[in-house]
Amino acid sequence: MRIAVMGAGGVGGYFGGRLAQAGHDVAFIARGRHLEALRARGLTLDGPLGNVQLKVRAFEDPADAGSAEVVLFAVKLWDTESAAERIRPLVAAGGVVIPFQNGVESVERIGRVLGKERVMGGAAYIAARIGEPGVIVQTGKMARLRFGAVEPSQRAVASAFHAACGEAGIDAEVTDDIVRVLWEKFVLLVALSGTTTVSRSRIGVVRSDADLRWLLETAMRETWRVGRQRGVALAEDLVAATLKMVDGLPAEMTSSMHGDLEAGSRLEAPWLAGGVARMARELSIEAPANRAIYAALKPYVEGKS
Repeated sequence: MRIAVMGAGGVGGYFGGRLAQAGHDVAFIARGRHLEALRARGLTLDGPLGNVQLKVRAFEDPADAGSAEVVLFAVKLWDTESAAERIRPLVAAGGVVIPFQNGVESVERIGRVLGKERVMGGAAYIAARIGEPGVIVQTGKMARLRFGAVEPSQRAVASAFHAACGEAGIDAEVTDDIVRVLWEKFVLLVALSGTTTVSRSRIGVVRSDADLRWLLETAMRETWRVGRQRGVALAEDLVAATLKMVDGLPAEMTSSMHGDLEAGSRLEAPWLAGGVARMARELSIEAPANRAIYAALKPYVEGKS
């Protein structure tokens, strides 16, 4: 299968690497020192499955990579529209984009640039990062993809990509209700990213402190309510189930946004806690916990000047 990876960081680099290892034609779109390393030394995957080094095709300009049947879209949320415009040549022949980003608005945002028929829905579950240029480090054993068509014309490519994932040994699932899946993840992600970042703490600290645990649960409940008000079929017991899952996470786990804050990088807060606060206002309901989290993080959203 012809696959392109737009954003070859932890998510795109890992899953793109696994697909390339299985023999699929994968083009990685990257920049800077990471691009230079991919071209010079290839891609290294370092994690529970061992250390694997792959020779890969890497490009700075998507137009140089040729066409793709599927584009794994894994850029940071603030780059969504500009990156979608850049990959136009990749899907000009009929390819489909699967955004594996945080948040719940990527399908619509990319669709406004490329057309809604070009965008499926996707959710990635993995803890991975660029350890050094050209090296993707996976922490923990979870590495899963869930995706699905949002237009009937996308079902065939969803099935084909699922088969490709199977060949690569990737735990993947095609779902008939990808919108619900995205919101289920969003309920966890908004609360986890918000509480760990605003407190500068790992999840073990958050869940064991009564006040921070209250903030965690309240942020979840507000996100769940916004999703329900928007017509998403979220289960009545989703927050309770999500809290139970959080209690089973390694105590040292944190969020990528917490890492971004510590590194002085830009934050995705406008589309996470800030996104919940914005959507709540549009629905004329309140989301004070998420609004407060976003307010506390706003001075850091653009990173260090």
